[in-house]
Amino acid sequence: MTSRSTEARERREGSPHPFGARFVTPLLWGTSLNPINSSILATSLVAIGTAFGVGAGQTAVLVAAVYVASAVAQPAMGRLGEQFGARRVFVGGLVVLTIAGIVGTFAPTFAWLIVSRALIGIGTAAGYPTAMAMIRHRADTARIGIPGGVLGGISIAAQSSAALGLPLGGVLVGVWGWPAAFAVNIPLGLIGLAMALIWLPKDAARPRRGGRELARALDPLGMLLFAASVVALIAVLSDVRHLAWWLVAVFVVALAALILWELRASQPFIDVRMLRRNGPLTRTYLRQTIALAAAYTVLYGYVQWLEDSHGYPASVSGLIMLPMSVVAAAGAAVISRRALIRGPLTISAVALIAGGAAMMVVTSTTNIVLLVALSLLFGVALGFTGTSNQAALYTQTTADQIGVASGLARTASYLGAIFASALIALAYPGRATDAGLHVSAVVVLIAGVAVLALVLLDRRLPSRGH
Repeated sequence: MTSRSTEARERREGSPHPFGARFVTPLLWGTSLNPINSSILATSLVAIGTAFGVGAGQTAVLVAAVYVASAVAQPAMGRLGEQFGARRVFVGGLVVLTIAGIVGTFAPTFAWLIVSRALIGIGTAAGYPTAMAMIRHRADTARIGIPGGVLGGISIAAQSSAALGLPLGGVLVGVWGWPAAFAVNIPLGLIGLAMALIWLPKDAARPRRGGRELARALDPLGMLLFAASVVALIAVLSDVRHLAWWLVAVFVVALAALILWELRASQPFIDVRMLRRNGPLTRTYLRQTIALAAAYTVLYGYVQWLEDSHGYPASVSGLIMLPMSVVAAAGAAVISRRALIRGPLTISAVALIAGGAAMMVVTSTTNIVLLVALSLLFGVALGFTGTSNQAALYTQTTADQIGVASGLARTASYLGAIFASALIALAYPGRATDAGLHVSAVVVLIAGVAVLALVLLDRRLPSRGH
């Protein structure tokens, strides 16, 4: 029975289904816009590098730009949603995404592409924390437990869109060139905007607040210090071959100032005391960062290696990576209904270890069948990690904290992607070679061991969500 027919049946019985298709569809759409952008871009990096005369290390900035912006904006969007309404912020993000698509499509220089990617990061950042806030509010109002099917749907939508983005990006770039990777955001943003305005219930009326009261609630200084810490960290990682120690000092000072301020703030943007008390949630963020650093190293670095060392066109490299996202979506579907946590995270870590070990021995002459099989291992890790950590987060935080907490979870993911882009720039200073791939493989292997230790040694990590 479809979601729509289930909703209609329960409404006739006097018990409307809280998660009908009209409510869920815009949320799935909004939360999947970031991953589809990531996968589409992965197949267009070589074409962009050729068009603007830049190497793999410089095109990695396009990868980092969206994640830098998103890493800062995700928890900020969660806080804005708490103060102004989750639906309003969700809609605003779609407007920004549409504008970003226009900027990127007509970008005259490489610098404008970076601006477009930053706007894409900000626009797509609104989707996940506001969606989680709306889902939690609806679930608590209906007095139901963890909505595993809906949370799983978000993971599946993200993986499915990533799976679609790989071949779609290859086709778009092959037919219309690199601008298509940015132009696609125009219809994506407009369609999402229409669905959100028509189907999502309006936010409840909020009392008017004075400027001082609103500033206290938003904690703008905390946001600024958090942004400074993240940007400084990215600057440090942008050229790890020639480490700028003054940037390291800026990062340390900004981070220390953030912690000291948030300990004093009456309504902190980043609740440092809560993170210190809530060890399970903090470890969830750490697992997410490490695992996603490994996964994104494969998603971006492996694709570039397929094109540079194997000579495959973008359309073929996208198809080789397609099983990775398909398996990830299937894995998310299997575990989401029961909100499984510990088991899938263990399997994910083992898959990273096995995949890293396999990457250490592949070369430019490796058979394409083995290359596809290797992508399957990382598909398991990608699908299980996101879905299980999402279920863990839902049980480790409260309703009034879930917007910012969910934003921080995505920030953890983006930090993983940023570490991955730094690794790619380090491993591939010019072209993506076998030697560079093997360097990446060692890091992936170490990341898998770290994630496995975090799972096995965490006695407070539940087997499933409640």
